[in-house]
Amino acid sequence: MRSIYRAFIDFLDRITSSKGGVIAKVALSLFTLYLVGAVIVGIYWSWTPDIYSVKADTDAKLSAQNQTTVVGSYTTGTLITLTETLLDKQGGYLSNDRFPPGLWLDNVPNWEFGVLVQIRDLSRAMRKTLSRSQSQSTEQADLASAEPKLHFDNNSWLIPSTESEYRDALIHLKAYQLALAKQDESQAQFYARADNLKDWLGDVSTRLGSLSQRLSASVGQRRINTDLAGTEAAAQSTSTAAEIEIQTPWLEIDNVFYEARGTAWALIHILKAVELDFAQSLERKNAVASLRQIIRELEATQATIWSPMILNGTEFGLLANHSLVMASYISRANAAIIDLRDLLSQG
Repeated sequence: MRSIYRAFIDFLDRITSSKGGVIAKVALSLFTLYLVGAVIVGIYWSWTPDIYSVKADTDAKLSAQNQTTVVGSYTTGTLITLTETLLDKQGGYLSNDRFPPGLWLDNVPNWEFGVLVQIRDLSRAMRKTLSRSQSQSTEQADLASAEPKLHFDNNSWLIPSTESEYRDALIHLKAYQLALAKQDESQAQFYARADNLKDWLGDVSTRLGSLSQRLSASVGQRRINTDLAGTEAAAQSTSTAAEIEIQTPWLEIDNVFYEARGTAWALIHILKAVELDFAQSLERKNAVASLRQIIRELEATQATIWSPMILNGTEFGLLANHSLVMASYISRANAAIIDLRDLLSQG
């Protein structure tokens, strides 16, 4: 270490003693300051947003526009706020950054992707079922325009940029939210029915199940192949082994962790909005407590991370395994969602 330090000092001496050494020294100093500043800014940008009050946020925004809340206002308002948060949080949208410090950060972009997946799933559910009374009914125009824009490439930085497409989607989502409250606007509807909620929760359950598997695979596992279990005369395209070795690559462990953390953060707010908009359906099915338990499990995923890095110890080793802890909360939330869907399907 001492020899490396002496070599670095000799290098600086040679630069400053040569022609133009002063300019080189100033340039090197400015570059060093830039790097230090980029590190400090990067640390600040790495702080993810806190949980906010869905009801207070939506009420305040609609009140500022002299609008009242109706069925669907909270779910739509939450979708809008989640999208705005992606774009306007500290550092802005980082997934498509091409320069430091955003270029160096990977935790926040993965957190952003987790949030984005839930935004996309909800926007699709709103376009496909929540805003339509039946399969033959007409699509709501603003939702039909917003949904494909939210599915635009999340890594585009040139023309068009990801941010510009998402902001265009926000314009349509806000127009839909305002149209909901207009008594003479029959084309904008939000149907808070138990079957609609059950369909969307099915998508959520699939997402959480996948995340749970990827998180659990941080330590590597041999699993029995159950792809065709329980179905008579089932078949698949190509054959697979009876046992499968599954392990998340070491360099992707923290990526999966932060994607799960972003997914949970988004779902906490969406489910709180669902509790408000679907209040009658949930009470009729006696399912309010089940929904709140799901939120409670997901809130546990947002606890402060005291470790400077995501640890990957073995199941019962000396070091913690943050992925397995996250998988535990995600799995319990998913199990509760499955139970909630059963409640909603009952007469």
